[in-house]
Amino acid sequence: MTTLSADREIEHLMTLHPKGFDLSLERVSRLLEKLGNPQDLMPPVIHIAGTNGKGSCAAFCRAILEAQGLLVHTHTSPHLVNWHERYRLAADGGGRLVDDATLAEAIARVARANDGQQITVFEILTAVGFVLFAEHPADVVVMEVGLGGRFDATNVVARPAASVIMPVSLDHEAYLGDRVELIAVEKAGIIKPGCPVVIGSQPYESALDVLVDTATRLGCPTYVYGQDFLAFEEHGRMVYQDQGGLMDLPLPRLPGRHQIANAAAAIATVKAAGFEPREHAVDRAMVTAVWPGRMQKLPHGRLVELAPPGADIWLDGGHNPGAGVVIAEALAELEHRDPRPLFLIAGMINTKDQGGYFNAFNGLVKHVYTVPVDFSDASVGNDELAARAEAAGLSAEPVSSVASALMLLRDTWQDAEVPPRILIGGSLYLAGAVLAENGTPPT
Repeated sequence: MTTLSADREIEHLMTLHPKGFDLSLERVSRLLEKLGNPQDLMPPVIHIAGTNGKGSCAAFCRAILEAQGLLVHTHTSPHLVNWHERYRLAADGGGRLVDDATLAEAIARVARANDGQQITVFEILTAVGFVLFAEHPADVVVMEVGLGGRFDATNVVARPAASVIMPVSLDHEAYLGDRVELIAVEKAGIIKPGCPVVIGSQPYESALDVLVDTATRLGCPTYVYGQDFLAFEEHGRMVYQDQGGLMDLPLPRLPGRHQIANAAAAIATVKAAGFEPREHAVDRAMVTAVWPGRMQKLPHGRLVELAPPGADIWLDGGHNPGAGVVIAEALAELEHRDPRPLFLIAGMINTKDQGGYFNAFNGLVKHVYTVPVDFSDASVGNDELAARAEAAGLSAEPVSSVASALMLLRDTWQDAEVPPRILIGGSLYLAGAVLAENGTPPT
């Protein structure tokens, strides 16, 4: 896919406006008013917030709705390789990433409407999503929050068909607070009076209390994981249960036990939003949902060719302690089914809790190779990151790149040994760089 036109528009915006986030709704609301308030002209919106799991929930929601034959727009962030990944426009047979000419024209039009006023690039790009989704026909929009919820630029949708809060844990403390209940307050900001709310599996009771109290105070029909709906594995299948009964489903295609709870939240969300899913559609969605860069198996590609022959290579952009826990659990399940020595190639940025992430892999990983994150100015030096891994009890050494780590493993691996399992992770920036270098970008 040609990306030059849209990239040029975005690069120009980057020279005019600050990078990063400045959480507020005033600037984006002003811009949207100039554009005719496209957020009010979109199809019904499923709005998804949470520290972890919101992308997976969005992927399952989209898969369920499309399996019903519905036309679905999807907004996710951040992207991994191309900006186009943030906007998937509805199409017969399944949504497609926006084409370059359409995206470039929408960005230029929104930038002209802004007319040089103070704003962040993320706010402009969120407004672009509203314009695209209002101008292209669809039955429903699945929209992932960028950061937080209360002051995120997506939070101008007045009456969502359903608001979803996925697991809340510590992340982005500089913006959202250093206690889970404070972060839960920010996530709960997407809950609108009287609109249905789905609360996914919550690891912290204090966060759950905040979310339930907010939904109750605003008079929202509320569906809580473990109380109003749940899911579990039984005999190699996934059983979903709510007050409407049971669904006997395939296990989710996305790896990891945590995806059962994520899929359950998506089923409950589609129901809460009024799109009553037929069981055959949910069945199909469990085996077709795709979410790149999150426990994604890399069977081939330019980087994969550098690894020891037969290596089992996985990529995950999870970057906080909560993500580390669920990734480690998924790897432990793989180890149970197919024992192999596990190696971690990690790169992280300095706004993340590196030690908390590494703690999750204690006793599971044989050795860690730390690498710089080339696509981020906030990359933690590979020497410093190796020290953080060792402080968490792991054996670690710094190397110059993912390619170097894979070649080092290949050169030291004995032919008689069981091929290793390799996780590349710690940053979405790193995940995107790996997919680009491997020649396997999201489509």
